[in-house]
Amino acid sequence: MSVRAVVLALVLVVASLSGSVLAADNESVEKPDGPHIETVYPNPLADGDAGEYVVVDVPDRTNLSGLSIGDNETTIALPNETAEGRVAVTNDPNATNLSASTVISNDSLSLANGGEELVLADGGSVVDETTYENAPDAEVWNRTADGWMWEHRGATDFQAVRSEAATARAFVLPDAPDVPIDVLDSADERILLAGYSFSSERAARALERAAERGVEVRMVVDDAPVGGISERQAELLDELTRAGIPVDVIGGDWARYDYHHPKYAVVDDRALVMTENWKPSGIGGKSSRGWGAVVEGDVADRLAAVFHADADWRDTAPWSTFRANHTFEDDEVANESYPTTFEPTNVSIESAQLLAAPDNAENALVERLDDADESIDIVQASIGSRQQPFLRAAIRAAERGVRVRILLGGAWYSEEDNSALAEWLNGRAAARNLSLEAKVAESGSRFEKIHAKGVIIDGEEVVVGSMNWNNNSARENREIALVLDGEAAGDYYGKVFEADWTGGEERSLDTGTETPLPVGVIAAVAGVVVLAAVVARRIEFE
Repeated sequence: MSVRAVVLALVLVVASLSGSVLAADNESVEKPDGPHIETVYPNPLADGDAGEYVVVDVPDRTNLSGLSIGDNETTIALPNETAEGRVAVTNDPNATNLSASTVISNDSLSLANGGEELVLADGGSVVDETTYENAPDAEVWNRTADGWMWEHRGATDFQAVRSEAATARAFVLPDAPDVPIDVLDSADERILLAGYSFSSERAARALERAAERGVEVRMVVDDAPVGGISERQAELLDELTRAGIPVDVIGGDWARYDYHHPKYAVVDDRALVMTENWKPSGIGGKSSRGWGAVVEGDVADRLAAVFHADADWRDTAPWSTFRANHTFEDDEVANESYPTTFEPTNVSIESAQLLAAPDNAENALVERLDDADESIDIVQASIGSRQQPFLRAAIRAAERGVRVRILLGGAWYSEEDNSALAEWLNGRAAARNLSLEAKVAESGSRFEKIHAKGVIIDGEEVVVGSMNWNNNSARENREIALVLDGEAAGDYYGKVFEADWTGGEERSLDTGTETPLPVGVIAAVAGVVVLAAVVARRIEFE
């Protein structure tokens, strides 16, 4: 692995542990009734910052004369014309796409990237103002219901809507690797496949077969997964492109997300959503414990809308263009085999809710955790910190009498952090007499490592998707999850959780007792772990 990849891996771990800041000045600000500043765009990706703009919202038809926008250096008087709605003042109307009813060109507009205090005045009296610091590339300073915050241009605002659905096909990995391929092979009209990475030859062949029979096939994957794009992935994407399948990578200078991290496919009128990557260790069933679900109905159209919003904006590039300027990394391919303990099953559900990060997933999941009455079972590869909002919600549930169990991954690159967190949780539970227990899972005969990101609430709400329990995942990444409402779904995934929880291959940390190792072995292992932690923490983010 390159030095750059190692450094990136370390940075990512720090970010996932510490979380991320939504805004430098995210205070709740009451919106004025009259004209007010709505959006500021100080740092376009253009020479000379061409395309900067300020948007003023004018609720009622108003003559703009008398209104002015100023900073500490320049004041721009608005022209003598009547307007209503969004009024944009920009130094170059042709340099950016503006959504405004009135566009005013003014060469004097010059916004500081390092920070600015903007004032909207009417006849010399201040009617609104805002202050920002350190404008990120290609992001807008937006007034929201929660105050001012930086948002990416092109950011989506999908709502967490519940869709009617009668059944879902529930499956887990590594037990049922045929399910994702069978779903792709059943396509008649469309396949919209989204992923973080893609190195599954079986999935590639299924996409080629679909294209050959006239199915519309499109793909979008992340442009810079931690550790880099593998040579195997590059070869497969080359082959898919030669087969006439549009493959796009998402990211680059205009990136709306830190990582495009979902694992899903829209196949005709079905939505396939998984915790696992499109690679042998994930959907291939060669390594990881993962969860997946296939749901029919309008949830597929909602997911297709997310796909098009992500794939059709300016932060994507065709694979053939992207690959010309990039090198690729060696990649070890998982090749273990595991038994099928849990067969895929069709389960009845009452509804399915599509969650998308960063749009709605955090608030929707916290709300469900806060509404739990009886039980919460959680399986996660890792948890970002003790202050992570999902974990805090789970602890609040335990404090009001809900039974909470947390099963964490035991892979060697995350075991130390997960063990420390589990020990802290169990200690807190003992001190406060909470019905809360945490365990660290070890590899065994049923799977190599925990990679699932799943939650079961009250035995009848199941969360299946790509969102890790850290703030970066919930707030900065594109993530997709399904919530299946229904006792049958809860029963299926509950049995999987129970088996993984009590399967004899986990170690509980509430007693603090372990079989001691010889001192010499401890010293040798410590040296290996220090070196390995630097190189391989990147795997945690899969």
